Amino acid sequence: MFLEALEARTRHVNSCLCVGLDIDLREMSANFSDSPSLLEFAKTLVRTTSRFACVYKFNHAFFAAQGLEEELAQIIAYVKESYPTIPVILDAKRGDIGNTAERYAEEAFARYNADAVTVNPYLGWDSVEPFLRYREKGVILLCRTSNKGSTWIQESGEEQPVYLKVAERVDSEKNPNLLLVVGATQLEALSRVREIAPSTTLLVPGIGAQGGNLSEVLQRARRSDGLGVIINCSRSIIAHPDVDDYFSRVAESAARYAQLMSIRK
Repeated sequence: MFLEALEARTRHVNSCLCVGLDIDLREMSANFSDSPSLLEFAKTLVRTTSRFACVYKFNHAFFAAQGLEEELAQIIAYVKESYPTIPVILDAKRGDIGNTAERYAEEAFARYNADAVTVNPYLGWDSVEPFLRYREKGVILLCRTSNKGSTWIQESGEEQPVYLKVAERVDSEKNPNLLLVVGATQLEALSRVREIAPSTTLLVPGIGAQGGNLSEVLQRARRSDGLGVIINCSRSIIAHPDVDDYFSRVAESAARYAQLMSIRK
């Protein structure tokens, strides 16, 4: 099961660092005299950060926008073959109903062989159910996101905010492979979600480039066992423009964040 693999890996590396590989090769190729292929560049990033990652997260849009979906599948296959204990999240934020949702689930879990996928639940629970049929896989629902415009819908509701209804539903499902996304800049929401869903694992983006406070996030999001949260860092690890020692800088950044996210003191 996804959560079992995730927690085992988190304990092994003693860190809740999720390395986000949001690769924009057009931007990053400025670091190299000879532009590497996306596949080789991504493989080197994985090799460089594998000692520190409890999970990898690949943002589907960064590959699809350049017509590189097949390369994404190959990169995920490389992680699976070379680092089989590191789970892979496909960050696709899918949201649809009926047959379309079924195809999105098939894409994530059959085509890409991801261990988990991000899903937008705001079309209703029937948009989530096709993903849940893959019982060994993780389904990570958007709950309270970091972007400013999210307040318009996620904080709406007379009795309680909509995002807390999402958290309540996930808690009531008692499915350990159901996770929630709560942005690092939403500290009050982190506390409220943790109170409503005390055992649910949270995926928290927004540390680093987006300005989230890591110590506050850990204090509010972690369970008493030190688990229950994975914290994504993308640009703060892999974006180092105009440096000669690019991969050394990547390794240093990953090591620093992994240490800050240690689950054991």
